[in-house]
Amino acid sequence: MQDEPIDPFNGDPTDPASGLDDLDEDAEAEPLTDAERQDVLEDLSDLEIYQALLSPTGIRGLVIECEDCHEPHYFDWDLLRGNLRHLLSSGRPRVHEPAYDPDPEHYVTWEYARGYADGVHDTLTEGNEDEKD
Repeated sequence: MQDEPIDPFNGDPTDPASGLDDLDEDAEAEPLTDAERQDVLEDLSDLEIYQALLSPTGIRGLVIECEDCHEPHYFDWDLLRGNLRHLLSSGRPRVHEPAYDPDPEHYVTWEYARGYADGVHDTLTEGNEDEKD
């Protein structure tokens, strides 16, 4: 008796899943270029700032529009940090699925987080410049 269902495409050269074998976790990935590596390191650094500034306001993480499925993906701070570290170490992103029933009000985009951090920075800088005058 067979426990698994029979593969209807077994031996079919037009098997739509045939390319999935190339995505094996153990397959060698192209290493990140120096520029890509630097971008990921900057993202990790920015993520720390965004979390420090936005967590106290109730923001749980970032939302990213997936280029593959064109759906928003919601990542909490730790998951996103783990994904970026995985990318640094392996040279390839983790396979991901959309979060189950997230509350979009608790997530912001990278652009929003960057603008928020820039606004806080500018406000603090303006305060210091006023004291010098």
